[in-house]
Amino acid sequence: MLARPVLFSLALLLAAGTAGAQELRPAAETIGRFEVPEARQAVAVTDRFFYAIDNRTLVKLDKATGAPVAKWEGPKGGPILHLDSGVVHDGKLYTAHSNYPDWPMTSSVEVWDAETLKHLDSHSFGIERGSFTWLDRDAQGRWWGAFANYNRVFDKSPLAYGNKYATQIVRFNADWSIAEAFVYPDALVAKFQDMSNSGGAFGPDGRLYISGHDNPELYVVAPPAMGSVMEWRETIPVEIAGQGFAFDPAQPGVVWGLIRGKGGAANQVTVSRLPAAK
Repeated sequence: MLARPVLFSLALLLAAGTAGAQELRPAAETIGRFEVPEARQAVAVTDRFFYAIDNRTLVKLDKATGAPVAKWEGPKGGPILHLDSGVVHDGKLYTAHSNYPDWPMTSSVEVWDAETLKHLDSHSFGIERGSFTWLDRDAQGRWWGAFANYNRVFDKSPLAYGNKYATQIVRFNADWSIAEAFVYPDALVAKFQDMSNSGGAFGPDGRLYISGHDNPELYVVAPPAMGSVMEWRETIPVEIAGQGFAFDPAQPGVVWGLIRGKGGAANQVTVSRLPAAK
């Protein structure tokens, strides 16, 4: 992939407006890929394994070979409807779950044993601020996540599934209650097209990276000094197609993401090395 031209970078800076100017980094370098049928919603990763996440399916795979070593699959019509992202902490795989595209939106955190994929715990948000799409812990041990809203219209309703400008990023208390919440700047929300913020993770530099639903980009954002609108700091072209992604704990600056296959093509997990920040 090639870096965007300078004129496009200037246009992005202007579009960021009062939410904070943002820079365009060079494109990430793709250093690996695997064909994984279940790679449709997100990827999580540990030192030795990676996890492909689909709506009702989790697959644990060997990082060196791509061979599956464990699998969990929920029954159709069961309580697990739409797993949207995941992250591994302290031997547990934490996943963001919602009833997307059902209405009204309900969400939960679902927790699994990262070794066996046995389900361990659940926390329901009930009807909250949107559809829960990702979660991760910052350097201080605090959990963050996003409740997405969408402009896409589904068959069950003549109305849009929320409104993408109502998407919120939140910081949680230890009991999963919400400590504070922010929205994204309009210029960044516009890049989500009619969908929303699908993935998010804290990088080894301590900064927060997010993804949309389709674009091959990561965005660096930060809480503002004042107000409720997150600052959009950087854009990084990466060979992904939005969705949930994860930083590799064994390789600082390496990101695992996915590309959904189209027209009969296989779903792919991609491994990319991000360029250093300026």
